Amino acid sequence: MNRPQTIQIYLPAGDPRGMRVAEITTRIVRVIEVPRSQLADFLKMPEAQQVGVYFLMGELSEAGLPRVYIGQSGNVGNRLVQHNQSKDFWNRALVVISLTNSMTQTHALFLEWFAIAEANKAGRYSLENGNTGARPHTPAPLEADCHEIHETAATLLATLGQPIFEPLTNAPTGKGVKELFYCKGPAANGVGEYTSEGFVVHKGSTARIEIVASIKGTSQERFRQQLVTDGVLTLNGDHYVFTRDHLFSSPSMAAIAVLGRSANGWLEWKTEQGQTLDGAKRQAVSLEVGVPTAA
Repeated sequence: MNRPQTIQIYLPAGDPRGMRVAEITTRIVRVIEVPRSQLADFLKMPEAQQVGVYFLMGELSEAGLPRVYIGQSGNVGNRLVQHNQSKDFWNRALVVISLTNSMTQTHALFLEWFAIAEANKAGRYSLENGNTGARPHTPAPLEADCHEIHETAATLLATLGQPIFEPLTNAPTGKGVKELFYCKGPAANGVGEYTSEGFVVHKGSTARIEIVASIKGTSQERFRQQLVTDGVLTLNGDHYVFTRDHLFSSPSMAAIAVLGRSANGWLEWKTEQGQTLDGAKRQAVSLEVGVPTAA
């Protein structure tokens, strides 16, 4: 359950685009965001010698998913040095450590496993790790500690702009109802939600396999193919199926993925009653504030 919290973000060099140190003022977990170009500065900090969990953040895939690698180490600084030599995709690292230096290797192993599983479940990022591996044996008291550490780290990561574990979909209303929109076409039946971040197409939605001639060889064809490569779309008979909830940057990109053609998502996505997303959201806002709608 969400509750008010106070978060402190410290800028060691005074640069908001440089290294940032975040913590919830009443807890012992700290997240340090390290630009790859400032790795040498991080290595001079005592936190670099601690046990920790880290997240390597990279550029977007063609399907629009940011890439992340999740790891752990008894000495996070040394491990980041190794990744600096061997992994090209990342440009920032976010390191989770304990302010009291009380995190053990057992904590770190469980946190790494749990973070990979939860990131896969959320479906926001393209994980560079592959599978989650086996659940490590963790005594019950330490596992309880880990869940508290993970909860704090997840909040701090989201505050620093990396909502790796945040649900994609909106919470139901007080009556337990979700506002859903539908996009239909040949061999296509998409169901989704308009959120503060874009448009989420729900797991189980279907998409057309064929694409129209006008988008062959274009970025739109490559975009749909990347969804297949990333496992978001999987072949099922005469159509694709969404294997998980997937966030698109706009309603139109979501409609293109479903329909296999250029599309204006504001008009293609409709409520069960047939009202367009445009009418339900954009025009509704204009009416609320008394702004005339476009002719």
